[in-house]
Amino acid sequence: MGSVHRPAVRVICYDADGRILLLNWEDPVTGERLWEPPGGGIDPGETPLRAARRELAEETGLDPAAIRDHSVDVPRDTWWKGRHFVGPEQFFPAFFGTSRPSVVKDNLLAYERSELRGHEWVRPADLDKLPGRVEPPGLAAVAAALIESAAPDTPAPPR
Repeated sequence: MGSVHRPAVRVICYDADGRILLLNWEDPVTGERLWEPPGGGIDPGETPLRAARRELAEETGLDPAAIRDHSVDVPRDTWWKGRHFVGPEQFFPAFFGTSRPSVVKDNLLAYERSELRGHEWVRPADLDKLPGRVEPPGLAAVAAALIESAAPDTPAPPR
């Protein structure tokens, strides 16, 4: 089976203490656990920013207005549900002024409810301590790059 490119976005959510939000998914095909930022596919006719805001609201219940309107392209090369996904995804930053904002999973689709195992607010330096695979590899560098590229009036969290 060949690789697939799916136009997609991710949101790196930063809390007031510099932690980032990761969702923990279980692949229903392999049973493998995967940690990654909230996000998903871009619907036809949808801009990447609008997709990022929709996905954040659906997967976490967090305020989509916290997402800034700049992104970095991140190459992806991962397996999920027996499919090989390859290609760039746009990663957007979202800044929250509280420590570990509450995540609400009320708007998940049925398959997402069955595959989502949990979430954690994690310091980028501690990503390697999570049980299971973190995607994308090099996520700490992506998180740092998004903070560096944040608009000057954006309060960046401490590192």
